[in-house]
Amino acid sequence: MPGKSGKSPRQPVLGSPTDVLDPYLPHNGNLGYRISRYDLELEYKVASNRLEGTATLTATSHIHLRRFSLDLANTLNVTRIAVDDKRVRYSHRNHKLTITLATPIPPGAAMTIVVRYTGSPRPIRGAWGEVGWEELTDGALCANQPNGAASWFPCDDHPIAKAPYRISITTDSPYYALANGVLESKRVRAAQTTWVYHQVEPMPTYLASIQIGQYRKETLATKPIPVDAIYPPRLKHDFGHDFGRQIEMIEAFVEMFGPYPFPRYSVVITDDPLDIPIEAQSFSTFGANHCDGTRDAERLIAHELAHQWFGNSVTLARWRDIWLHEGFACYAEWLWSQRSGGRSADEWARHYYAKLAAAPVRVPLADPTPRRMFDDWVYKRGAITLHALRLTIGDGNFFALLQRWTEKYRYGSVTTEDFIALAANYSSIPLHDLWQRWLFTPALPPYPGPS
Repeated sequence: MPGKSGKSPRQPVLGSPTDVLDPYLPHNGNLGYRISRYDLELEYKVASNRLEGTATLTATSHIHLRRFSLDLANTLNVTRIAVDDKRVRYSHRNHKLTITLATPIPPGAAMTIVVRYTGSPRPIRGAWGEVGWEELTDGALCANQPNGAASWFPCDDHPIAKAPYRISITTDSPYYALANGVLESKRVRAAQTTWVYHQVEPMPTYLASIQIGQYRKETLATKPIPVDAIYPPRLKHDFGHDFGRQIEMIEAFVEMFGPYPFPRYSVVITDDPLDIPIEAQSFSTFGANHCDGTRDAERLIAHELAHQWFGNSVTLARWRDIWLHEGFACYAEWLWSQRSGGRSADEWARHYYAKLAAAPVRVPLADPTPRRMFDDWVYKRGAITLHALRLTIGDGNFFALLQRWTEKYRYGSVTTEDFIALAANYSSIPLHDLWQRWLFTPALPPYPGPS
């Protein structure tokens, strides 16, 4: 059983000959190579939901490579593929773009893959609903988690396959276009505007995103980092109230979790309602229903911001470890609640412990199964697990551990075993029993600490 030995497994490097795909999403990801950069040239027509794209992928072969695949939805039509400036044969079936090379690529060699494609992008339907490119009433957004990136660009869709991006998006001039990273240029030509963004820090495919709408941009702060708000003008008043503590929240999380990991942060409010906010690297997206003047969505604002540390910078290497994202972001909600004068983290932990006790589950937190990995109990039990750890090792060690976690694995990929190994350095007593009870045993343990 995981956790018994206390040993941390060798971290996989997707693309190596010994690697395997994630059993939670066995049809996503590709072996034999590793992409080191994405360069996406996109043109999008809002009225017709028409996308034209050229994706230039820089990659390195890990084996003698004659044939390899990319993830790409069948709703997009590929018009041309070249590898190192030579046209190649390909097939496109079952969301896989399979490329056959006339001359094999030797192990360790670099290659440049250029894919031209067009079509009307649509979300990918799966066990977690529809994910990926989504039309709005007057615009579009991308919500890729966990397997929606292939709905709008060819990719190696696995969370460990992180890379820098350059995203150029051309759309009609009345629209604001946002993508991950820093805006490098904006060029207006006739009725169209081209926006070019660079995401230098490596990013997994599921966090790549584009948001398009008739928005205005407001700069909220320049320190400790630049912070922007992008929203429909009609929501200006409510935004000022609902997101009024955004900067204070960033300052609190920097104090708790360490330096913010990216050059800037943006919050986007769509003109449409959204069921849940959307996480992306360097920005978060909320629906108009989250900006209604009540400030009821502040816990969600804290949750999405915390993902910049836990999920975006420090990213799971396998989907079974989703608690490393959602449990940490949920606990950040409780920490912000206490910091801002609301319920304490302990009060929230006790509140949700009672709810978990009333609805027991039969799978462990460290392996919740693909069907249940986004269930609310994963978020709440993950947060209570962190609270149990905090009560065991004390506040000083707990927050020192979080800061070391975000520092040591900054822009990297992690497993539950990595966290267990690091936490051992911040405890004067063995933590094996705590992990066994909270991570690897389905039954809910007694509430941590004094009752």
